[in-house]
This record gives sequence, structure tokens and C-alpha cells, in this order.
Amino acid sequence: MKQVLALAIAFSMVFMASASLKCSLDVPEIPKDWQDMFKSCIEKMRTQIQMEVDASMKYLAMAAYFSRDTVNRPGFAKHFFEASSEEREHANKLIEYLLMRGGLNTFNETSYITSLIKVPMVKKLEWESGVDALEEALKLEAEVTRSIRDVIKTCEGDVNDYHLVDYLTGEFLEEQYNGQRELAGKISTLRKMMKTHGTIGEFMYDKKLLE
Repeated sequence: MKQVLALAIAFSMVFMASASLKCSLDVPEIPKDWQDMFKSCIEKMRTQIQMEVDASMKYLAMAAYFSRDTVNRPGFAKHFFEASSEEREHANKLIEYLLMRGGLNTFNETSYITSLIKVPMVKKLEWESGVDALEEALKLEAEVTRSIRDVIKTCEGDVNDYHLVDYLTGEFLEEQYNGQRELAGKISTLRKMMKTHGTIGEFMYDKKLLE
């Protein structure tokens, strides 16, 4: 818990510092014809970035919980630390895409840029078992997948941003579907092991996750 709170405070300090830093140089006149993303599409991307960051922090909370000496499930901790890193990387990729398309300065709104990411507050810090955590992770991944599909739906249609749609479909959706299938398999296997061996089954599965 202390680890998660410390990271949240660190995030807050970084964002507050970045928001207070202002350049004194005049902004030159730069052509804006190349900035062709629709605001509705950018707003959906912004929501998706926030969701990826939130997911990263939730996985970090799970990893911290299973790392406790009173829980001591290093396999589950390893799995969720890796999941947290993956979600953070997804957020980075989406930000980099918006930067490539000029989507962070299209509307010249300072508040829009500085509030791009809000520090997520993790409310749940404990889980009953490894199955409980994996089931919550699967629900979280399903929510992220639905959100990505919603971005695609918004940026398709009348907007016709085919490049972004192709990027999200190829770069994100396949990974999401594979990840969901993998989590479903993990849950199924762990349930069977716990039904046969009880708590020892979770202990054995935790060792398997370290491989």
C-alpha cells in the first residue's frame, strides 16, 4: 500500500511540476494544415490514454499486494508488474501517435495539454485470492478492449480517419484479444488446481508463473 501511495504522490508531483513550467519564448507561426484529426477523435484518444494509465496503476496495486510478506506470491506479483508496464507502454504509444498527428496542439488549449493525464486513485488494495485478482484483470482488459473499439467507431464513420483505425486495430486489438484469452486460460487452470489441491494449488500455480 505504501508503495502504491508513494508512486501516486510521485506522479502528482511530476504532473504539477510540468504544468507550472512555461516557456517565455514567443510561439512561432507554424502551418496547421497537416493537423487533420477531428476533435471528437482526439477526445476519444485522450479518454483511452487515461484508461491505460488507470489500468497500469490498478495492476501496480495488485503487484504490490502479492509482493507483501504476508501474502508472498512472487509469481502473481511478477505477472501484474509486467501487466502494469504493458499498460503504461500502451499509454505512451497513444501519446506518441497524437504527437505525430499534431493532436496535442491542434486547438491551442493549454488546459487541454496539461490535463491530458490525471493521476488515478487506486481504491482497492487487497484481493481474496489469485483467482479473484485474475478475474478482475480479465474484466479490466475487456473494458479496455471495448473502449478501444469505441475509439475506432468514433474515428471511423463520417470522420474516416483510416490511418488511426488501422493503427488501433493492428497494434492494439490483437494484443487485447490474445491477452484476454490468456487470462481466461489462467483462471480456468488455477480454478481446477484449487478445486483439487486447495490453497496448495494456488501456491503451485504461483511457482508456475515465475517461469
